Amino acid sequence: MRLIIAEKPSVGRTLAAVLGAETEQKGYIEGADCIVTWCRGHLVELAMPEYYDEKYAQHKIENLPIIPQVWQLTVMTNAAEQYETVKRLMLDPRITEIVEATDAGREGECIFRYVYLRTECKKPVLRLWISSLEESAIRQGFANLKPMSAYDNLFAAGFARAKADWLIGINGSRLFSALFRVKGGISVGRVQTPTLAMIVQRDAEISEFVKKPYYTVELDCECKVVSEHFAEQAQAEALQAQCSGQTATVTAIRREKKTEHPPKLYHLTGLQVAANKMFGYTAEETLNYAQSLYESKLLTYPRTDSNYITTDMEQTVTALIRTVGEAMPVAADILSDTPDVKRLINDSKVSDHHALLPTAEIANICLSSLPLGERNILSLVAARLIAAVGTPHVYEAVTAEITCAGAIFTSTGRTVMQEGWKGMSQTMRGRMTNAQTDMPEDDDAEDTLPQLTEGQTFEHVQAAVTEHFSKPPKPYTDATLLSAMERAGNDSYEKDADIEKKGIGTQATRAAVIEGLVKRGFIVRRGKQIHPTEKGKLLIQVVPQSLKSAKTTAEWETVLQQIERGKSDITGDEFTEQIAGQVRRLIRDELAVPPETRNNPFYPAPERSVIGACPKCGKPVAEYPKSYACSSGKNGCGFVIWKTMCSRKIPPEQAKKLLELHTTDLIRGFTSKAGRTFDAYVILKTDGTQGFAFPPRE
Repeated sequence: MRLIIAEKPSVGRTLAAVLGAETEQKGYIEGADCIVTWCRGHLVELAMPEYYDEKYAQHKIENLPIIPQVWQLTVMTNAAEQYETVKRLMLDPRITEIVEATDAGREGECIFRYVYLRTECKKPVLRLWISSLEESAIRQGFANLKPMSAYDNLFAAGFARAKADWLIGINGSRLFSALFRVKGGISVGRVQTPTLAMIVQRDAEISEFVKKPYYTVELDCECKVVSEHFAEQAQAEALQAQCSGQTATVTAIRREKKTEHPPKLYHLTGLQVAANKMFGYTAEETLNYAQSLYESKLLTYPRTDSNYITTDMEQTVTALIRTVGEAMPVAADILSDTPDVKRLINDSKVSDHHALLPTAEIANICLSSLPLGERNILSLVAARLIAAVGTPHVYEAVTAEITCAGAIFTSTGRTVMQEGWKGMSQTMRGRMTNAQTDMPEDDDAEDTLPQLTEGQTFEHVQAAVTEHFSKPPKPYTDATLLSAMERAGNDSYEKDADIEKKGIGTQATRAAVIEGLVKRGFIVRRGKQIHPTEKGKLLIQVVPQSLKSAKTTAEWETVLQQIERGKSDITGDEFTEQIAGQVRRLIRDELAVPPETRNNPFYPAPERSVIGACPKCGKPVAEYPKSYACSSGKNGCGFVIWKTMCSRKIPPEQAKKLLELHTTDLIRGFTSKAGRTFDAYVILKTDGTQGFAFPPRE
């Protein structure tokens, strides 16, 4: 008998219905020749430090680094009951074969393998790998099961990633929490911290931005005609005076035919970016809507990093386009008669999963019955499919050069020659949003120029000076932050360039990283905008560059991808040891910083009043709660004047005199150990200690 293990109950029930398993039991469904159960997400996780040694329960800095020699797995506290059910079924003698049916990706692989390793099960395992929960896809998947070993590289990458996150998160968080004595601790993460660093850097760029004015001169020539930019208003006003009332002549016209090809299909990040721009959905909300659509058989597997389909899908997708055109009221009358499906195909760009697509099940549902969020996301994916197979958008870019009073002005515009996919996309978006959402602005929009000819003149033109200001960078939104994470903050990538970007995080984890920063109080959302909190800024201030470098984290992610694809020069274990080495160096370097020189921005030292120079080392002597002491610290020269001597307070002005003159004024009211009162001068000895000098007896 086969045991099929899904990732979630909803998926398990879908598989059971296809396989004919109908008898509901607690935590599984039984059929004549198979049993279907599920994991409810992670049932097993990497053991916490105290599992290895009880001393790690106390977050002491002397216990660092914590680097397990043999990694252990433990059952999650809230998953014990379902774990025992899955374990019992895996070890049931009736079960001769197991089908791993968790989500087809790195995380899904780890969910199953952790359970398999923890139970010490040795039974043969076959892997179900599907991109849709449609019945046809499930049956095809079961007809093409592969041995679990075919996905060993995928697990190696996932396991290495989890161990790297554990090593950096556990050690980094405990280290900086102890160093800076932060109440509630500091959370440090392999992907989380570089992401926060990008947000903090953008915030600093905005706050430090100095708005600078510049000026242009515009001529009234039946279209917008603009001069060069001037830094000084007087320069623009001089040109205005020079041109007002004069004749302007068209001296050159340049026309260039340009083509914008249809966009690629969505991968998850692309969908999250579009949904944030159009509907204001967070990355997590979009993922949740997409996951729900996947489980409802209306969308293909959402956690994909590909924008393409494979050659063997050409006929299926051709039929799907017709189905979507008939099912979606926004697409029926604008679908291209000759959809260009071949441009969607690139076998080399599809690793685990093809691009996001609606499924043929879209024909069997009433779209209006879907929750609004799911309906909008499904509509976005459908719109992108229709646009992606449309005809190119073709336009003529026109630049006119106009001369007036010896100065050169320019006017730019475009004439659309073929709307193509862009017209389709705009029509679909307009119908989709139904005036309920914010439409993204078209930054490339330009005016249409009137018909101009070389030599054409405009008499008695009016000239006007217009003032403009340089603009600061914009705060991140979910859309722009996801894009920055995808390219690790590297703005040198061309928009939509068909190259593999070195990003931080994965399609499946970026939303969780952003939400983690929100939940830990490092960032806040204000409308669509994302801003760092004071706590987030302070964290980035204290952690070293090695922990906040997006470039370094992207390079690690690239190695993990290579391990996953079997193309890496190192194994997952070797990658883990490299991360462990980074952790050792991090702790060594941080502990090498003398405590007295380490600033603590979380608890900044109060301003100290300086009363004079230290007689031993020359550094400032400052006032503290119980003393006047040298600012060189406890490991410095050690000079100190105690504020209370023989039960008598030494006021600051007398301590200052002691430093300057090596003696105080006569101070009355000291009390000896015997309880007798006396008056005395406090004097400074040559070794820096203090003593008493008594006034002559009268």
